[in-house]
Amino acid sequence: MASTTQIEACSVTKTFGKFAALRDISLTIAEGEFLSLLGPSGSGKTTFLTLLGGYEAVTSGQLLFEGQDMTGWSAKERAFGMVFQGYALFPHLTVAENIAFPLKVQKRSKARIDARVAEMIELVGLAGHAHKKPSALSGGQQQRVALARALAYEPKVLLLDEPFSALDKNLRGQMQEELRRLHRDLGTTFVFVTHDQEEALALSTRIAIFNHGHLQQIGTPDEVYERPANRFTAEFLGDINILSLQGGNITGSAITAPPHAQGNGHLAIRPEHMRLAQDYDTNRLPTTVRDRVYLGAKSRLLLATGAGEELILYFDNGPGEAPPAPGATLEVTWDPRDSFAV
Repeated sequence: MASTTQIEACSVTKTFGKFAALRDISLTIAEGEFLSLLGPSGSGKTTFLTLLGGYEAVTSGQLLFEGQDMTGWSAKERAFGMVFQGYALFPHLTVAENIAFPLKVQKRSKARIDARVAEMIELVGLAGHAHKKPSALSGGQQQRVALARALAYEPKVLLLDEPFSALDKNLRGQMQEELRRLHRDLGTTFVFVTHDQEEALALSTRIAIFNHGHLQQIGTPDEVYERPANRFTAEFLGDINILSLQGGNITGSAITAPPHAQGNGHLAIRPEHMRLAQDYDTNRLPTTVRDRVYLGAKSRLLLATGAGEELILYFDNGPGEAPPAPGATLEVTWDPRDSFAV
């Protein structure tokens, strides 16, 4: 079944004085999808989220919601759920009162509010905490309250602005699993801002990558990671090995570039697609080990080619052969189908 477009941005630009925070952004968001807005600080991802929510006005361009022009709608008229980076809970209200707040604004009956609050507390795993104030909760529990409050009135779209940035690594992982479950169970459209590449890859149905106010690429996690549209995306999403090409060959070697990367440019290969060469391999690139970092199950080897370009190779630290030490020479290889031009 084809997905239904719920939100569409058409050539959206946002300026603050002479500074252009967003430039000509066009994309669609399907109903029920989990779209992550990913990019470094100052890339424009949070600005785009605030435009979607109606917290900032579009300078030029158009925003559509279910086919209607919502460019001039206020945040209240859009009625999207919003989870802020700092939780934004009312400190003087209990968990139950915080969750009930948007329902009271909607003037729902007490019976309906009580039933919905109980449902949301159960949904986010906060049974037994309804009577507590935010100060008595952990960071993860406060974030669950913020999620429950934003979802309580059943918004069609939930906007999340780096909601896990203040959590430690273990708690962050737990909350990511919780958010994935909530999205799966509810089917609500989630638009999620993050600067964490692994978080975006793990959670999203699609990822929109921003840099300096421009949309660099939008696609599934597999698409943007395995076939990045440009060098920025390739380098921003995880480790990447980039080799210069000259006259159809890799610079400083006799290795011929694959047909998709001929000419003068660069060839990119993810480290996990690179391995130590065997006698039967044809494309064998000589390198020298410059450094080795122990990572538990693997070692991260920093290599240098004859042309002085640096590569990364991961070596399994299982029983048997020890990882090469700095100064050792070795040859690496890869399947040409796993490489791409940038």
